[in-house]
Amino acid sequence: MNVQNQELGAGIPAGTPPPPSVRSLEATGLNPVMMRDILLKTIFRKNLSYANDIAAAIALPVSLTQELIDMAREQRLIEATGTLHATSGSEMGFQLTDTGKSRALDALGQSEYYGAMPVPLAHYREQVKRQSIRNIRLTRQQLTSSMGHLILPDNLLDQLGPAVTSGRSILMYGPPGNGKSSISNGIRDALGDKIYIPRAIEYSGQVISVYDPIVHSAAEEAVDDPNSLRRTSNRYDRRYVYCERPTVITGGELKLDMLDLNFNPTARTYQASLQLKATGGVFIVDDLGRQEEPPQALVNRWIVPLEESKDILALQSGEKFEVPFDTLVIFSTNFHPNEIFDGAALRRIFFKIKIDGPNQSDFLKIFALIAKKKKMPLDEKSLVHLLKVKYPTIENTYANYQPVFLIDQMISICDFEGIPYQMTPELIDRAWANMFIKSEAIAR
Repeated sequence: MNVQNQELGAGIPAGTPPPPSVRSLEATGLNPVMMRDILLKTIFRKNLSYANDIAAAIALPVSLTQELIDMAREQRLIEATGTLHATSGSEMGFQLTDTGKSRALDALGQSEYYGAMPVPLAHYREQVKRQSIRNIRLTRQQLTSSMGHLILPDNLLDQLGPAVTSGRSILMYGPPGNGKSSISNGIRDALGDKIYIPRAIEYSGQVISVYDPIVHSAAEEAVDDPNSLRRTSNRYDRRYVYCERPTVITGGELKLDMLDLNFNPTARTYQASLQLKATGGVFIVDDLGRQEEPPQALVNRWIVPLEESKDILALQSGEKFEVPFDTLVIFSTNFHPNEIFDGAALRRIFFKIKIDGPNQSDFLKIFALIAKKKKMPLDEKSLVHLLKVKYPTIENTYANYQPVFLIDQMISICDFEGIPYQMTPELIDRAWANMFIKSEAIAR
């Protein structure tokens, strides 16, 4: 069930099963040399001296961090400063030896990555299963609540509910300006719960940064009282960040290479692809058909992920590997699906939902709501003029964006003319003139 998460007294959020805390260096699943080098790089780059600070930076418990420090001390890479400072309590300070600095620089030459220890890909796969978006069971009430600001056809939630609950792909199509983007955002808001995002994952000795503050919204957590005997910060693996389910929204700027790992040749580091960052959440492809890449090519790139719940990525070496694909993909387009896809591609998109314009009754409801929100008084004569004179010129084709557009136009005119907000047939005509452009030849 999709249970709204609450912070428990023990410090672990309810709902999504957390990644278990690591109790030993072996439990991290990482090579000891890799951990040692990340430790050295982090101390060097962040100029850290105390085990508590180092532990926070590399996202490991203090006890395990101390083990790594002791390992490096035995190898004469780290030494104790031999001094205690008033601000550090009884904590001993540490620093890199000349050999340690040299080793840190060598390691940085191979990869600039430092900071939080990565999570092995195999471990991450297990956490993805625990928090899969397909585990969510949305109720009609939750979906209605997240879209309460929209006036939707009665049968639309009947289609959207099963589509979202399935965690499968959705294609929304229909005329522009009817709320496909707003509905996509409403679906995202309806999810409501939180999951754990790794700061970075490790595969074949390579580190791939995943957590991205632009995509991932970290949730607030209870902070430990430093004087408390019962510390809660180690109740789950701190290499993860507790976040809202992620949402990646792309539009006309989407290119195929954005769906691959991003390798920085200068820093020799990897950034996760867009869909890897969206794991456990929603990937919205808005305005499909407006990208440089043909829609068919974009969907072809997703054939394996959509069918097999796994994606295939490649390292700079050319080595390919599988990562989980646990993402609700929402395609939104103004084109008819038959115009941009072949039959094979359409079969792989699980739900196809047409988002049409409102009927006249719903249009008037939207118009009245927008007018009330913007403090524009309604005028019956003007509305009759709009419905009986203006809309027949476009075959009574209503769209959800039109009430906002027309009312905003009238407000701008009233502001310019220095008159109170009002609705008249004349103002309707002036607003209408800006909503559509008359087809005509332009002399050049």
